[in-house]
Formats: sequence, C-alpha cells, structure tokens
Amino acid sequence: MSTDSHPNPLAKARIAVLGYGSQGRAHALNLRDSGLDVVVGLRPNGPTWHKALADGLQVVEPAEAVRGADLVAVLTPDMVQPTLYKESIEPNIKPGAALLFAHGFNVHFGQIVPRADIDVILVAPKGPGALVRSEYERGRGVPCIWAVHQDVSGQAEAKTKGYADGIGGGRAMIIKTDFKEETETDLFGEQAVLCGGASELVIAGFETLVEAGYQPEIAYYEVMHELKLIVDLFYEGGLTKMLQFVSETAQYGDYVSGPRVIDAGVKARMKDVLRDIQDGTFARNWTAEYKAGLPNYKRLKQTDLDHPIEQVGAKLRARMPWLQPNPAEAAAAPLKKVG
Repeated sequence: MSTDSHPNPLAKARIAVLGYGSQGRAHALNLRDSGLDVVVGLRPNGPTWHKALADGLQVVEPAEAVRGADLVAVLTPDMVQPTLYKESIEPNIKPGAALLFAHGFNVHFGQIVPRADIDVILVAPKGPGALVRSEYERGRGVPCIWAVHQDVSGQAEAKTKGYADGIGGGRAMIIKTDFKEETETDLFGEQAVLCGGASELVIAGFETLVEAGYQPEIAYYEVMHELKLIVDLFYEGGLTKMLQFVSETAQYGDYVSGPRVIDAGVKARMKDVLRDIQDGTFARNWTAEYKAGLPNYKRLKQTDLDHPIEQVGAKLRARMPWLQPNPAEAAAAPLKKVG
C-alpha cells in the first residue's frame, strides 16, 4: 500500500481539503507532496487562509473547492461540519465524488445525511497532525484506520486507501473499521481514559496528597509531571516496557494497589459511559450544548483551569526551561520562588 511502490488511484483526481487546523494542514501538505492535486477550502482572509497560501497551496472558498473535486475531505471541527455540509458541500459536490471524514461522529449520529449519489469514506490517522506531517517528512507514516460507509462509484475502497497512502498511512499500517466502531471507540477513549479518566485520576491523586498535608509542589511532581514518563513507556512498548523500566517496588505497588483504585465499580461506570455513547445520549447532549452557546462547557472548563494543580503547575513548569518553546529564552528568565 505504499505510495512508493504503487500508482495512487487518486493520481488523476482533484482533492479538496476543507479546514486547515492540525490535521487539515498535515493532510493537505502530505497529499501535495505525494504528487496529488490539492485545493484547500477556507473562509476568505482568515488566519488559516493566509497560512495555507504561505505554505504554497491553492486556497479558495469552501463551495468553490468542492465544485469539481473528486474527493472532498472534511477536516473542520465536528460541530461546524453540519452547517458546512448543508451550505457548501451538499449543493456542490458532484455525483460519484467521495466525501471523506477523519471522524465518523456526524454521519454515525445522523447530524449529516450524505447525498445518496456520492461515496462516503473515512481515514483517521492515529496521531496528531504535527506527527502525521513530521513522520511523512521523514519518509515514514502514522498508522491510519479506514472505513467505507457508502460506495456508489464502486471505487470507494480504492479511493480510501489511496488517500491513506497520500498522507503516509500506507507506509505504516492501515486497519479496516466502520463508522460506528471508529466513532464510539474514539469517544470512549477520550472520555473514559485519555482525557476525562486521566485528568480526574490526576486531580484526585493531587487532592488526596495535599489534603493529607503534603506540599502541593511535591504532589504535582508525583501525580502529574511524572505521568509522562509512564505514558511514554506505554507508548513505546506497552505494559511490558513500563514494567521493565520501573522499580520492583513500583511494580509491586502496581499489582496490589492499582486494582484497589481502578476496581470493578470503575469498569461498571465505564460501561455506563459507553452506553451513553452507543445510544446517542452523549451526541444529543453535546449537540444541544453547542447550540445553546456552550454554557456548561465553559463553566466546566473554567473549573479545571482554576484548580490548584494548575496554579502550582504553572509555577513549576516556568522553572523547567526544557518545556518552553524557546529553552534559551526561558533559561535566561528570572526564577520566582515557589511557595
């Protein structure tokens, strides 16, 4: 499936990329550098419009990008996609063209009902846009999952794999899925483990230590800062590498105390979270929240930002110049006393 060994089935196609955030930029540049014909559709004269122009891409308004495109990649945030589809895609996408998503949320939950005369496909790299781009530039790629929701042309699978090849996924691995599986597992991972679960675990650990009288700075290092070390080991070699690189004391604590914290009750509540995703409760609530102007979202976000762990963390991170965008500048800055 590598772009290096097979002609890409999209070699003669025009690809419209809508959106130029982290994923949109990576996809557009990788596709272009794979020799494919790419146009970017953006609101005129916004910051991303000028960024895409500076990157040497052809940039037009979304509706114009869609007209005449053989494949339209929708890489804007989930909640703006239904309006984008109604206003710019549905009236302009040509019959037999492909509509591609990087996340199945809107199609799976019926926020977008694609026209019956187009292919509907999905390619989702399993990494952030910056990594998708940097790995491509190194001659490698980020694994992608792919799916076909609607095949009108009889070429939907070939188009999907061609797109995955174009962004570098074929150099690594591509795994077949469907819109339901991609959407529900992605939402569950974010909510129960990666974002919701991890942040609540860290906050609870911080509060437990501070309430027991330990210094907030020590608590921060133990439950948040050092988490990166463990996650990196997971990322590089799974549980096996983590257990190989931590002490026997840490391993024993893992075995006897981990199940006391993450017990059967946690798994039961994870199943509740998954049910809310599967039956559409989460999607309905999130859509209603967005339409209402995000009042609860903003309040809950501010609660996290105001938590003491963030106040302590900001002071400590300021004293770690290697975390700053410009380490030399940060190292020269005066250090403030903590506490």
